[in-house]
Amino acid sequence: MAESYPARPDTKAWVITGPTAGIGRRTALELGQHGTVVLVGRDPGKLDQVEREIQAQHGHAVSVVCDLSDVLDARRAAAEIAALGLPVAGLLNNAGIMATRPFRTAQGWDGTFATDHLGPFALTEALIPSLPDGANVVFICSGVEDPERRPAIIAGFRGARYISAEASARGEWTPGGSKLPGGDAYATAKMCNLATVLAFAREIPRLRFNAVEPGFNPGTDLGRDANVALRLLAKYVLSPLAPFIKYWSNPKRASQVITTVLTGDTDQTGVYYDEKGRPMSGSALVRDPAFQDRVVTETRALLATVPTGASPAA
Repeated sequence: MAESYPARPDTKAWVITGPTAGIGRRTALELGQHGTVVLVGRDPGKLDQVEREIQAQHGHAVSVVCDLSDVLDARRAAAEIAALGLPVAGLLNNAGIMATRPFRTAQGWDGTFATDHLGPFALTEALIPSLPDGANVVFICSGVEDPERRPAIIAGFRGARYISAEASARGEWTPGGSKLPGGDAYATAKMCNLATVLAFAREIPRLRFNAVEPGFNPGTDLGRDANVALRLLAKYVLSPLAPFIKYWSNPKRASQVITTVLTGDTDQTGVYYDEKGRPMSGSALVRDPAFQDRVVTETRALLATVPTGASPAA
């Protein structure tokens, strides 16, 4: 558990999930130039390493250990962050996985959907009362939620396959989906992320809620389950070329765009930015306010079945 961290009066604090690899790590280092960074992740050793890197650059950081796949742990982490007493100016929900081997969480839910949507949703809602007016909450989303987005189709995705929050938690999706292992869970979770941003932007005007599509990043840790040869190809061959390919990027470029969106001193809210930092549109379905509200309502109802302090399912 993190100890109380003395806030400097001349700095802001930025909370980032998934800060130990890929886009998250590069963004955490970027944020270290803008104030104190609260690093939220599962691995204490890796968190400590990033914390030391930020401090080596004369920045300030503090770590909070949290497994976002476990809603109870997400709520606990939110309370721990609030107890730090830092002047939090922004929250970046960056952590995400596309598990090629299905797994179940402490609550018995689909691992990818819980890690990518339910946990970040629970963390965000628990932190909102502690965020000052004007704070910026940013979700990392993905164009693979859109069944009409050609690059995603070429990659093998078939858009989000949302039935309901409960069905997604069970690992159930509408028929005709992707043959990519974990593809439907990932695309559906990312649609729910974007729906949450757009609904919260309308529902909570005192805060800003925005989303970023960081582009196809072959240098991230998202494909951690791929074989070694493919991971090496992605990191050392494809990643350097990515900024020169349409819709592609790499962790360095993506982190710069994300940091600009998160730390920007504007009143923009409800905006979805592409890999170059330009406003873009999501799928036709996610643009529908009624659908956005449905996702939020169903997610809240599902999370309400796990009362604070309840014991995880066996």
